[in-house]
Amino acid sequence: MVQQKPKEAKVLVKQNTLYGVTKRQKKNRNVKTGLKTRVGKAVKLIAEKDAGAKDAVKVAVQALDKAVGKGVLHRNSAARRKSRLVKRLNKSTKA
Repeated sequence: MVQQKPKEAKVLVKQNTLYGVTKRQKKNRNVKTGLKTRVGKAVKLIAEKDAGAKDAVKVAVQALDKAVGKGVLHRNSAARRKSRLVKRLNKSTKA
């Protein structure tokens, strides 16, 4: 007699795609890529002492908060990144 797979195993097989990457991993990758773009843009504008740096930091902070909400980043990790970003912004505006 052939043993049937438990329901969870069937669900896991469904989640896996052609290349062994789950839908969840793809979604997380998209969120992380967007985060890197926004944070990188903010850092670049801060380094250039651009007027739009404050807005870019605001957008990056919002993106970090969204990633926490989606469960992609841990809240402490996001808080650390936000803190460093704002600290960098404040340092550049003082000098």
